[in-house]
Amino acid sequence: MISIAYGSIFLWPVVPSTPNSADSSTYRVKIRPGSGVLSISVQLQEQGLSTPSVFFQISARALFVSSKLKPGTYLLPIRASLGAIILQIARGDRVKESIAIVPGMTVWQVRQLVDSHPALLHESKNMSPKEMLQKLHLSYPGLEGIFLPDTYIFDPDESDIEIYRRASQAMQKHLTNAWTQKEANSPLKTPYELLILASIVEKETGRISDRGLVAAVFTNRLYKDMMLQTDPTVIYGIGPKFDGNLRKADLRKDSPYNTYMRKGLPPTPIAMPSKESILAAIHPAKSNALFFVAKGDGSSYFSEGLSEHEAAVNKYQRKLSSATQ
Repeated sequence: MISIAYGSIFLWPVVPSTPNSADSSTYRVKIRPGSGVLSISVQLQEQGLSTPSVFFQISARALFVSSKLKPGTYLLPIRASLGAIILQIARGDRVKESIAIVPGMTVWQVRQLVDSHPALLHESKNMSPKEMLQKLHLSYPGLEGIFLPDTYIFDPDESDIEIYRRASQAMQKHLTNAWTQKEANSPLKTPYELLILASIVEKETGRISDRGLVAAVFTNRLYKDMMLQTDPTVIYGIGPKFDGNLRKADLRKDSPYNTYMRKGLPPTPIAMPSKESILAAIHPAKSNALFFVAKGDGSSYFSEGLSEHEAAVNKYQRKLSSATQ
């Protein structure tokens, strides 16, 4: 009798033969979080499966998985048996989605990315930065820089708030770990200042081998109470309307982010820094360099004195100008 019951569980098809997903061999269903066995059977029935509640519950218990059924979105094989789908749901063999926060993205780029992802529930779309910070239980001045660049895997229809929560917690963890490595004579006073400096390093170079030296230049300038004079902060101050052309007038227009007119770090990060940029900012290279200029190949030339820097600017900027003509 028991063998007959088990045979019925694995032979009785309950999934429709007509697919409802992009894959012609599968049928897509969704199980809500917090659902018990009875609720799951009802949800599956409402989505077109032949899963009578009593038989579904008995089958789940017979397979010893009634307490292991997991919520999420599933692609079930068409005409799959009751036993097969119960075991698939118990394994949690679900559809997964992903979203990638790329190093150097600004907060408005991240929010646009998240807002446009079709598999997320968009609970934060109309939230102000202040409301989002409250939702995430964070006390930062703003959202910029606080989400760690990475690829985040999630279940379809997960709240976008959970993505922001995971990304901010990952950043907080990495920032805290990095801060414990700070040298005693560092000009950085708080982990948030580390985040700000790391974001500048992130935007100033894409070459990993140059990050430590770029960090050294800005650290040395902070030591000497010099202006940082970095274009990316000015560009950030212009905001999303920046057209790609930084003009002399922009450098002369005062703002909290114009490091050509104001000493010290800007008030907030200017992008989402990578782990590598955070480590470079906390462990800058041992160098007396105070200047650097792009060489045109992705790397930079570093100088200790102004005359050497001006000669490098003439050399490499002239090369860049002739290459674009």
